[in-house]
Amino acid sequence: MHPKKSLLALYLLALVSICAQCNKNSSGEKTPTPPNPSGLINEVDVWLTKGDKTVLLQKQSKVISFSGTVNGNSTIEVDDSKQYQTMDGFGYTLTGGSAALINQMESTKKAALIAELFGTGINDIGISYIRVSMGASDLDATVFSYNDLPAGETDGPQNKFSIAADKVHLIPILKMVLAINPSIKIIATPWSPPAWMKDNNNSVGGSLKSEYYASYATYFIKYIMAMKAEGITINAVTPQNEPLHPGNNPSMYMTAEQQRDFIKNNLGPAFVAQGIQTKIILYDHNLDKPEYPLTILNDATARQYVDGTAFHFYAGDISAMSQIYNAYPDKNVYFTEQWTDSEGQFAGDLKWHIKNIIIATSRNWSKIALAWNLANDPYMGPHTPGGCTRCLGALTINGSAVTKNVAYYNIAHASKFVPAGSKRIESSNSAQVSNVAFLTPQGKKVMIVVNDNNNTASFNIKYKGKLAPVSLEGNSVATFVW
Repeated sequence: MHPKKSLLALYLLALVSICAQCNKNSSGEKTPTPPNPSGLINEVDVWLTKGDKTVLLQKQSKVISFSGTVNGNSTIEVDDSKQYQTMDGFGYTLTGGSAALINQMESTKKAALIAELFGTGINDIGISYIRVSMGASDLDATVFSYNDLPAGETDGPQNKFSIAADKVHLIPILKMVLAINPSIKIIATPWSPPAWMKDNNNSVGGSLKSEYYASYATYFIKYIMAMKAEGITINAVTPQNEPLHPGNNPSMYMTAEQQRDFIKNNLGPAFVAQGIQTKIILYDHNLDKPEYPLTILNDATARQYVDGTAFHFYAGDISAMSQIYNAYPDKNVYFTEQWTDSEGQFAGDLKWHIKNIIIATSRNWSKIALAWNLANDPYMGPHTPGGCTRCLGALTINGSAVTKNVAYYNIAHASKFVPAGSKRIESSNSAQVSNVAFLTPQGKKVMIVVNDNNNTASFNIKYKGKLAPVSLEGNSVATFVW
């Protein structure tokens, strides 16, 4: 035999031997090929979470294909030619307490956690929007503002303004986040201005004195510029967290008329004068008072400075978001806060939050959905004296050990699959399940579905005239991607 032919024969023989080993396991036994009796090619990927926690954001192996075959199941039709709002993203409030807990983790575990939360790898959840507090929220260990002064002192020009307190934990974590996702959007919200600016000289309640409106606008500008000097862009601000809830610590009462006047006479003009591009988003409170944002939006001078309205869902009906959008469709709508209760149940909180905070807010024009808050310790801390004692974070952090709670999965079912720049698209309602659909910048169709009944729901996904039959167990959530 010719030497080259001999070498070729040996090579082919070796190749056959190697391929024979490919179908054997470590015991030498042949590994069976997973059954696919239909011969169909999978066209729809599914990630599932069950209310009993036996499956937690796991990709499923079932083959799902589109075909012309008709069955008797109900149908959800997805139409990506009908597009609605562009999404800015899904995420959490990174409270000062959350930042402290993460920052105190062992360095490699801290880096791995931040990568998982904000990265886009196969095991990451791709958070694309976060909320931070200007000064302390009630989920900080202590109460502080950026210009705290001894009793009797004032500082109208804000000469003593400083974000030094944020440089301990919050800013280092934000810099790590930006290293993972440089395009992440950040909205900042004050729980209270410095006490000396308020009519009760207290961190709890009270109202901003009218003589300090201009000073408070300067406070916002100095904050935005100080964060920018740290390499952190503040995409948006709201003038006050929960302005109709003055009992928190810290907090402040701000009527719609006061917020209107502050925006139109001070904050808006000051931003324009200083060339500040940060968006002003009004209200930042419950759905039961749509008259509050309307009071501001109905004022043409104030309205020109406003990008949109932010909501929480501790009272009212989700339709208030569409009410505001329909009144002013050139202004955006945002959903910025909803807590999960440490005394709640996983299954109930999974279903309720997916149905209301992910699906319903998106169907009512919200560009974001944020959960409150990212992390707590095993004792629901840290929090201020009088702050929330039952607010369960998406994560419980105990030293460097991390436990994922229900809010992690609530947000991850959207954030992992619906990046910023996605558009909500038309999807028909179903009597069996609730759903919302999106078209990603990469052309993927994503549908998030919750079955809040006890029984399995069988239905079709209809797209471009073809049907994909699927089923979803009761008390479960699924994200379908094709």
